Amino acid sequence: MALILGIDPGSRFTGYGVINAVGNRLEYVSSGCIRLGSAEHSERLKLIFRELCGVIETWAPQETAIEEVFLGKSVSSALKLGQARGSAMVACLHHDLPVSEYSARKVKQALTGSGGAGKEQVQHMVKVLLGINGTLQEDAGDALAIAICHANTRESLARVSSARAFRKGRFH
Repeated sequence: MALILGIDPGSRFTGYGVINAVGNRLEYVSSGCIRLGSAEHSERLKLIFRELCGVIETWAPQETAIEEVFLGKSVSSALKLGQARGSAMVACLHHDLPVSEYSARKVKQALTGSGGAGKEQVQHMVKVLLGINGTLQEDAGDALAIAICHANTRESLARVSSARAFRKGRFH
């Protein structure tokens, strides 16, 4: 069993999602969106840190996963996104949580089988995989997708590690 916190960082909205990975079964725990409003950028970074610390203290995840920065519309936007991401990572590291990073393409591929999948497809798969009915906030859904990607990746790595150990004669 592992509680995993997924984070979709943003300079206006930061999504978070917590799932419980029990073997290859996934359970929805919580999700939400930190709305950062129009405060100064430095204040928004502080809010990301503070709110994510609260989420971590509430749910006590063992692992975290965060989306990597991609170069979007402008360098300025990418820098602000990187700073928001850094604030989120520091909140996790402040609580001694390991942080794994995934590209948007890797997340889409892990959930839909296609790195070029649309947001609607990803949101649909999140709801199907976690048994969520009704609407899901977009940023929270993206954060849950990142957590699911991490759960699937760690499960695959565990299987590969076990197979290698078996081939080397460590298991009898």
